[in-house]
Amino acid sequence: MDLIGYFLAIVIGLLLSLLGGGGSIMTVPVLVYIFRIDPPLATAYSLLIVGSSSAMASINYLRKGLASPKTAMFFSFPSFIMVFVTRKYFMPLIPQEIAQFGDFILTKNALIMITFALLMVLASRAMIKKRKEVDSISEAIKRVNYGLIFMEGFVVGMLTGFVGVGGGFLIIPVLTNFVKLPMKLAVGTSLMIIAINSLIGFTGDIGKHQINWIFLGTFIGLALVGVLIGTKLSKRLDNQQLKPAFGWFTLVMGAWILIKELVLK
Repeated sequence: MDLIGYFLAIVIGLLLSLLGGGGSIMTVPVLVYIFRIDPPLATAYSLLIVGSSSAMASINYLRKGLASPKTAMFFSFPSFIMVFVTRKYFMPLIPQEIAQFGDFILTKNALIMITFALLMVLASRAMIKKRKEVDSISEAIKRVNYGLIFMEGFVVGMLTGFVGVGGGFLIIPVLTNFVKLPMKLAVGTSLMIIAINSLIGFTGDIGKHQINWIFLGTFIGLALVGVLIGTKLSKRLDNQQLKPAFGWFTLVMGAWILIKELVLK
């Protein structure tokens, strides 16, 4: 099982590089269900894994002019504040056993995974749905509503801080459907936002968990290999073809986590 998990680490980096998100969708389930790591610790690991991989992947997009640093900063500033506050102060307040419904006990771990799965299902619709691309990247940047981006950053930051993910599967739909960025520009910008949010969010977990740095370093190293592979493949593959396919994958995985947490417990 560990070999499968390490192989999926490469896939996580590959997805981040190609789609500007999606790595976190796989990272938390891989850590929880394959490596048997408790969700609170898995979400902390996920922030560092996804943040490191996104930082490396964003460099390639920035060099090509396929990232908007200004958009990333307006989104990231409120977002990383909410990620840090949620991880540092809100998460410790949640009790281990939240409520009981008959024989079913809603635990903190279950709430994290259920919320994570519901967000995946909601985000999958935006990825599956086809949308008309904006032809000019420069024109798209001129039309950006930075006030709207700032407010969206608060909401996404709170949600990603709670479930412990980079948030690309939420950020990409926001950037493409609400901000109206072309897909490739949204991918590069999303990677910058994910890197900032995740790495700062991870600082909120320092000192709260006993971290296995050897395991974490190995996982990150393999994810970075995936990023390098994705960088090469991005020159040949069309992101618009990959987006709906990954949307269906996200929907299936989200449904599977809900079934596992609510039915198979």
